[in-house]
This record gives sequence, C-alpha cells and structure tokens, in this order.
Amino acid sequence: MHIDPADHVRKAIRSVPNWPKPGITFRDITPVLQDPRSFRVLIDLFVYRYMRQRLDLVAGVDARGFILGSVLAYELNLGFVPVRKKGKLPFDTVAEEYSLEYGNATVEMHTDSVRPGQRVLLIDDLIATGGTMVAASKLLQRLGANVVEAAAIIDLPYLGGSTALKETGLDIYTVCSFEGD
Repeated sequence: MHIDPADHVRKAIRSVPNWPKPGITFRDITPVLQDPRSFRVLIDLFVYRYMRQRLDLVAGVDARGFILGSVLAYELNLGFVPVRKKGKLPFDTVAEEYSLEYGNATVEMHTDSVRPGQRVLLIDDLIATGGTMVAASKLLQRLGANVVEAAAIIDLPYLGGSTALKETGLDIYTVCSFEGD
C-alpha cells in the first residue's frame, strides 16, 4: 500500500478552532508526535531531504523546533543548537528582536553556537508570520553561519511568513500548508 507521506502527516495534525482566542484555528502537531508511524514518516521526510546536503548543524527554534531539530540532528549525525527565547541561556548570548502583532519579542543564541562558514538547517514546527524564523536566521548569519534552508512542518501562507522568509533570500521547505479558515 502506497501512502503520500506529506498527506499522512497533514491528516495527523489536529485543528483546534477558537484557540488561543476566538477566530484562530490552532494547528496542533502533538498527534503527529504521539503516533509512532506519523512521527517516523515526518522525520523521514526531513532526513531524506537533507541527508546529502553536507550540513554541519541543525538549529531549532524554541520550543517545538527543539523536538524536531534534535531528532533530525541525531538522525543526520549532526550537532544541534537551540534558538531560545530571551533570558533562557546561561552563557554569553547574541540577541535579535522582532515584531509581534502586539509588541516585540527577542530570541537568543550562545555566541559559540556556530562557527563561521558552517552550513546550518533552521527548523521549527510552523511558519506563521515568519518573525521568529527571520530573527533566528539573522542570528545565525551574524555568527557567520550559512543558513541552507528554513524548514517547518506547517506553512500558513495566508499569514505571509513564507513570503517574508523568501524576501530575505532564504529558501524554505514545509511538509504541508493550511489555508485560512
């Protein structure tokens, strides 16, 4: 029996209406992570895409990007570096502020997370407005990394994040997308 791996993953994602507030449909990846077959299919999609890309590191965005990124780094025999919310890292950090719908947020990395010239895959669970991924990419580039691609499970193209990432010159890959409700 043949299955479309991306479609299999998409069907495992739970849509939660009116969360975290009315009018928003939250795309919940926890059912993908809970089901061994779905989780393996997801990770295999990423592994097959990146296994010959001569990557040096995987950088995962706080917090669900840690789950995907660490498993993918393990499978690809690479190191993993976290991109954290401000104030969560114990050593010297470099920070990048970005805009949210109402206010600003900041992500940080240790100053010794990457070495100049290293080829890095940036990963998170979802691309919405793109602010966090753009900020993470800027951090990596400031530290001298070559960000090969930004990857995620889900793209929400109606929120403009994938377009914003592409406008920075960054290539993106997502397993599936959901249009607005």
